[in-house]
Amino acid sequence: MKITGFELFPVAPRWLFLKVTTDSGISGWGEPIVEGRAATVAAAVKEMGEYFVGREAGDIEDLWQALYRGGFYRGGAVLTSALSGIEQALWDIKGKALGVPVYELMGGAVRHKMRAYVWIGGDRPENVAKAARERQQQGYTAVKMNAVEELGWIDSHEKVDRAVARVAAIRDELGKSIEVAIDFHGRAHVAMARILMKELEPYSLMFVEEPVLFENQEAFAELRRHASMPIATGERAFTRWDFKRILASGAVDIVQPDLSHAGGIWEVRKIAAMAEAYDVALAPHCPLGPIALAACLQVDFCSPNAVIQEQSLGIHYNQGSDLLDYLADPGAFRYDQGFVPKLTGPGLGIEINEDRVREAAAVGHSWHNPIWRLEDGTIAEW
Repeated sequence: MKITGFELFPVAPRWLFLKVTTDSGISGWGEPIVEGRAATVAAAVKEMGEYFVGREAGDIEDLWQALYRGGFYRGGAVLTSALSGIEQALWDIKGKALGVPVYELMGGAVRHKMRAYVWIGGDRPENVAKAARERQQQGYTAVKMNAVEELGWIDSHEKVDRAVARVAAIRDELGKSIEVAIDFHGRAHVAMARILMKELEPYSLMFVEEPVLFENQEAFAELRRHASMPIATGERAFTRWDFKRILASGAVDIVQPDLSHAGGIWEVRKIAAMAEAYDVALAPHCPLGPIALAACLQVDFCSPNAVIQEQSLGIHYNQGSDLLDYLADPGAFRYDQGFVPKLTGPGLGIEINEDRVREAAAVGHSWHNPIWRLEDGTIAEW
């Protein structure tokens, strides 16, 4: 079964879909995207296509090795995201050819449903207690929100107090009947992260995410000494080689590889196994589209240490289109009391509404993340 071609579809709100075709008539879908760099990743996929078109679609590991190692320069957000989407599509093809979900090809399922959380609050969080109540009424048992807005290297305690007050408002409204995770989004530098985590300690957080940027790995161990809540990171890490250093440090409790950035399905399953050896949990990062989420769930269903799944339904980035809009069956994920039942269809377990995708791709998108500045004009982390 040889690969005969591929097509790329930039679709709202900020995604890039990939369709890979074969001479058997079976096609597979992937989601190769760096948010805000869709055209750049598309160019990388096209370059890689010069190698993978004409190859055996089932030789996933060999194709991965060739595309990752064969260009001499390797890794990073653009190249690994391009590779991730290609790899997802190849697993979709293999599962469809064999008539089984991808997780059946990686040891089989270890659970019959996967817990998911939902976003509240947006980039500049507000009315979070009301939003958390609404999400709980929809059946969700866990929410996540951003911790802070722009934050300087050393910033005001007023901003700290506002961040803490938002979490306190949820606890006042709902007690501990809902789990709350806080995403620092890498916006805090070490000193401010240390203060924020200490002040948030009493609020029984599910985890804090990216308290500092991933590249500041030495800081995670210091933050661990100042607070006991679980620390999560990894959305900006690529392949098992990035993750082995943070795992060996013993400073994180949850790794969050992104199936569209970290190397794809099999690579993240390898990362999950590495994490399990260090007694660290898995919670894949996924504020993306339905193909990326389906890929995440395939790994979740066969990974014992997967604890919760991010998903983008209703997330503040989804303007003009949402998670379920490109599915032939919008009920494919069937959220039920905060869980997604096990996907049972072949391949990634979803069917893409190709007509809807083509219609959206004809319009395309030019999404870019905002550039934030502090009061004095210096660039702040977004």
